[in-house]
Amino acid sequence: MITEIIAHRGASKIAPENTMFAFELAYMLGAEGIETDVQLTKDNIPVLIHDESLRRTTNGKGYVKDYTYKELQSFDAGSWFSSDFCSARIITLEDFLVWIKPKNLTINLELKNNKIDYINLESIVYRMLKEHCLEKRTTISTFNPTSVKRLKRYQNEIGVALLTSRQNPNLVEYAKSLGANALHIKYRLVNRSLITEAHANTMAVRVYTVNRYRQMINCFHEACDGIFTDVPYKAITLRKVFQYKRQL
Repeated sequence: MITEIIAHRGASKIAPENTMFAFELAYMLGAEGIETDVQLTKDNIPVLIHDESLRRTTNGKGYVKDYTYKELQSFDAGSWFSSDFCSARIITLEDFLVWIKPKNLTINLELKNNKIDYINLESIVYRMLKEHCLEKRTTISTFNPTSVKRLKRYQNEIGVALLTSRQNPNLVEYAKSLGANALHIKYRLVNRSLITEAHANTMAVRVYTVNRYRQMINCFHEACDGIFTDVPYKAITLRKVFQYKRQL
């Protein structure tokens, strides 16, 4: 099988994460999927930003949840990375879906509801995906097991992934019991027996955040379904080399 290359927050090593700059670059450079993070504004608009706080990736202060979308638009979401990106703004999930729909890209949406359990985030996101007819191309993931349970009702229409960095000898069984049909695991959890068991239960395994060449090669060798990487262009090149060597 071929391991899918998914741009983690876009091409986030060369552009500010979760911005249109990062998404456009990832697409131009050959990524096969885009991963991004979803939170809700004060007026219940899903927006794409990783941290609950605005401090790290914008010139704003406080929490995303305490601002309306219109208020968030006053913040610069790119200059923290480079002055070349001073026009970057926090974008809505709606804008992202409109952009990605005509492109041959899969979608991975991480719900940032582990620290702040946003009310109705799952149903709001799912409804938006359905409006754009993008359910079949999308996996929704979360570290929040209660959220996975809430997503269970959609598991026949979308991918539902449990995100985890914790060792658990019964991880596949646990994820299935919650209603997940995919596992998104930290790289240190990668091992052949876990991936074999997951695949035997028709459960995809994707790995985060894979930026080192040796880690990429191991994920390709162990037949992981996908890797989340900040450097998708490097992963694509390395995968070609890996496939070539296997054919020799």
